[in-house]
Amino acid sequence: MSSASLLRAAPDVIATAARRVMARCEELARVSADAASIERVYLSPEHARVNRLAAEWMRELGMRTWQDAAGNQVGRIGDPAAPALMLGSHLDTVLDAGRYDGIAGVLMALEVVRLLRVPAGEGTGDGWTVPLPFAIEVVAFSDEEGTRFGKALLGSSAVAGTWSDAWWDLADADGVSLRQAFLEFGLDPGRVGEAARRPDELVGYLEAHIEQGPELDRAGEPLAVVSSIAAARRFQLVVEGEARHAGGTPYDMRRDALLGASEAALAVERICSAEHHIVGTVGRFEAFPGAVNVIPGEVQFSLDLRGEFDGERDRVWDALARELDEIMGRRALRWRSREVHSAPAVFCAPLLQDVVAGGIRATLPPRSDAPPVIFSRAGHDGMSLGAVTDVGMLFLRNPDGISHHPDESVSAGDVAHGIRALAEAVLLRGTERI
Repeated sequence: MSSASLLRAAPDVIATAARRVMARCEELARVSADAASIERVYLSPEHARVNRLAAEWMRELGMRTWQDAAGNQVGRIGDPAAPALMLGSHLDTVLDAGRYDGIAGVLMALEVVRLLRVPAGEGTGDGWTVPLPFAIEVVAFSDEEGTRFGKALLGSSAVAGTWSDAWWDLADADGVSLRQAFLEFGLDPGRVGEAARRPDELVGYLEAHIEQGPELDRAGEPLAVVSSIAAARRFQLVVEGEARHAGGTPYDMRRDALLGASEAALAVERICSAEHHIVGTVGRFEAFPGAVNVIPGEVQFSLDLRGEFDGERDRVWDALARELDEIMGRRALRWRSREVHSAPAVFCAPLLQDVVAGGIRATLPPRSDAPPVIFSRAGHDGMSLGAVTDVGMLFLRNPDGISHHPDESVSAGDVAHGIRALAEAVLLRGTERI
């Protein structure tokens, strides 16, 4: 692929765009349910506020805007009759979040529109500095993280047409159901299907995102092509023993659920760390009754299991299940699991991998080797969008690889590179110079 630039934008213009992204990330960070941290979940007042801000920024660019039937914020520019290339990411967060996960991708997409459009009053035609055969839509997805209701990718699932009626009974920590939250937000549960898009309406989905891992930072590379998004399964597990007096019960009579669950968590680390491209995480762990002088009779814990390929992930889960059978049998405990999330691996379309690689080549100094290609161990809205259109992703370097944490970071310089690479990728897709 040629590394010649198609973008008509001076370096200072792109640097200004990057500074605007960084400033807006800070502005959105202040929209939080917790004054001491960043917390912004689905169908909350904070969700409504960031949608209004995003819509305002979209309209500044001449985009037609709407909030869809699932609460995603959408902006569109270009030929109303043409299919759209969708750009975007998400604006919701985990608890005690960083500033850039998802958010940077939405704001970078807006800057791409700014770079590619002909300002109002200048020129004629389709409104693009380089003619494009498609419109551009920027989507700020509403619930990638699944923080509130425990089910990830709700917003993008609605867009992909894969919404399940079984989700309406999901409830948050306060017992508010998803159906009730829809109504309180001003959405009609009966119309959620209207958010779905048809394959013929789209030419693809491109997302820029911080890596959320250390590979680019360790390699000294600012950008990478994403080859695929990891397969994921999430479970809620329960270990049952017997609650008895902490002082009066000898060890040969104890059925300590906490010790069994702890051994299970260590088994997750041992088994997964021995596998290639498999990660397992126990992120929540609760013991009951939770008294200092009572042997725990029950433990509830979570398991997040991810892998590059569905089959490898599932094989590891089977191995973990056998190990838990052995642990609990040896300790006279019982265990059960409930799967709460399952998403297959999504492979980025070769065409979109090519245009992202071409965008990187046009952005960075010439090199003899190809741009880095890595798979994403983190989940993204592209996992849903893959059901309705081609998916491509651009990764930005994340210093120290820390994410889902207040110390999450990205540099303005890398954001500038990412904006240019994403814009070049859009132009390559539109001109088919690949």
